[in-house]
Amino acid sequence: MKIAVIGAFGKSGQAIIHEAKQRGHTVLAIAHRDHPDITLGADHLLIKDLFDLTKADLADVDAVIDAVSAWTPATFAVHTTGISHLASLLAGTATRYLKVGGAGTLYINAEHTQMLKNRADYPADWLPLADVLVASLNRLRSYSNLAWTYVTPAFNYDATGAATGHYHVDGEDYLATDDANSYISYADYATGMIDLLESGRYVRQRITLVGGER
Repeated sequence: MKIAVIGAFGKSGQAIIHEAKQRGHTVLAIAHRDHPDITLGADHLLIKDLFDLTKADLADVDAVIDAVSAWTPATFAVHTTGISHLASLLAGTATRYLKVGGAGTLYINAEHTQMLKNRADYPADWLPLADVLVASLNRLRSYSNLAWTYVTPAFNYDATGAATGHYHVDGEDYLATDDANSYISYADYATGMIDLLESGRYVRQRITLVGGER
């Protein structure tokens, strides 16, 4: 497959590119600016803002993985308006769209009225990002003609963790009885992301990747 990875120089993007190349896929890395000090190993590099991408830029890819990082209110639009722009390019096509999500959006009650971000001990400085990621997920749910999957990492998402090759897929509920048990390394998350893509499963669904066997 030919896979476009947006946010290529971020930690998630780099891990996903590495995994995709290890599996023999062709990778188009997309970023809004170059980082000459980082070697991605992608087949092609496109330096272009997400909002400037066109249908022609993505015309020959089988999947788009959106690993864009935006941590400040000034850049949060990439998670909402950015999704709408990408949807306008991909809707009605067979191209998969997979979005790297956030654990704050996971449900903590059976009625799905409360999320992890609503818990009293959820870090206050994480709330603005969690709120915008909820908005991004809700926006994705509105597209019935887009082959989207929202891929949430476990609560503890570890950039330096080992590649064990072991993970499992959960749904939309936060199942950990202890936050310490909700863990996945970036490497294992990338393995899961490419597995999801290769399997063709979970279209128009949100799932969670958690390290270790179920």
